[in-house]
Amino acid sequence: MEPTRHPDFEFVTVSGGIEEYRMRSNGLQVLLFEEKSAPVATFMITYRVGSRNESNGLTGATHFLEHLMFKGSENFNRDNKRTVFNVLQRLGAQVNATTWFDRTNYYESLPREHLSLAVEIEADRMRGALLTEEDVASEKNVILNELDRGENEPLRKLYHAVWGAAFVAHPYHHPTIGWRSDVENTTAEALREFYDTFYWPNNATASVIGDVDRMATLDLLASHFGPIGAAPQSIPEIHTAEPEQSGERRVTVRQIGQLGALMIAYKQPAAVNTDTDALDVLSVILAGGKSSRLYRRLVDSGLATSVFSSASSLRDPGLFTVFAMLSPESKHAEVEAVVQEEINRVISSGVDENEMQRVQNQLRAQEAYGRDGSFAIAAQLNEAIAAGDWKLYTTAVERYQRVTEDAVRRVAGAYCVPDTMTVGYYVPVIPDVSGNGSIAGEEA
Repeated sequence: MEPTRHPDFEFVTVSGGIEEYRMRSNGLQVLLFEEKSAPVATFMITYRVGSRNESNGLTGATHFLEHLMFKGSENFNRDNKRTVFNVLQRLGAQVNATTWFDRTNYYESLPREHLSLAVEIEADRMRGALLTEEDVASEKNVILNELDRGENEPLRKLYHAVWGAAFVAHPYHHPTIGWRSDVENTTAEALREFYDTFYWPNNATASVIGDVDRMATLDLLASHFGPIGAAPQSIPEIHTAEPEQSGERRVTVRQIGQLGALMIAYKQPAAVNTDTDALDVLSVILAGGKSSRLYRRLVDSGLATSVFSSASSLRDPGLFTVFAMLSPESKHAEVEAVVQEEINRVISSGVDENEMQRVQNQLRAQEAYGRDGSFAIAAQLNEAIAAGDWKLYTTAVERYQRVTEDAVRRVAGAYCVPDTMTVGYYVPVIPDVSGNGSIAGEEA
């Protein structure tokens, strides 16, 4: 397929049928993919800013702005009765936004004939968000309520506790929603400064996936985003590197609940490092479905009700994790020992060819499901963009096919070691009739 020649865009590359362009006037990255399975289109703006970019005192700023970007912009607001949700939902659009460590994204999936409205909205709030004192006060209460709900979810608390213990210097230490005291003290002025630092075309990617015409889409993007200038200053880089961990760390969360949980995390490299591909394969070997090692050892035996594992796909080094929900009579230490045994078995004995073939087939199927519709493609592209290279999405199957049995064994031995391990226990507390708590499951 020949790239589209457009005066306002420079063609960069193509991978997996997805074309990359760069807007000449302001540096906006554009990804185009024609997906004709249905007469719909997904438009997604990915900003390369997340909780990773927040400083102490301003944690939660990206998530706060995610809320505020729906409250009003110059041309879409309550006063003119054209709010984002009202305008788009009348057309049957799916519209929302999400925030994570390395990015925040805003998206619309809608009938293809209304793509122009989605583009107009995102261009308007890229630099025209109102961010009023009134809206900041209103959304602050909403976010604090969201924080309170999170405090009542023990598994979320366990997740935050493990990441908070694993990272002491790098901002992956902070929960994406922010620390409560920072949210309470956030001001419109501080959020405006953060917005003016990061929300620019040259720090964003516009993905257009679906039943669209490429030339008409580039015309549309040029019309709405072309007048927006690039950031007047350089986008700040994150230079903080996590110091080398030199001993295991342990955290315990005790809270009202029924079943205990275990989370084991090891330091791992960034997504663009090829070792992360081998760790992805290792995660499926350990806990990818009913035929995986830990499912057979923990769930089939009755020690756990569920188990899963994952390698993080982040811009900076993250965590390789194993998570298990304990059965009522199980002990945390017993389940932890089984997890360590299976990891050590991979290190000492490796994996066999049949096991690798099963995992490769499973990963191919997952990637195929990931192309089921325009939104699914845009969502996965969003994560790859955040991790540093959108082609991580288009080359995933090819990279996984290159992972060997020896590579899996090597990364298990290199990264799943005690000195880089953080272990989290969730120990449920069951309130008795007097209102006092009693421990439901001891750690040992």
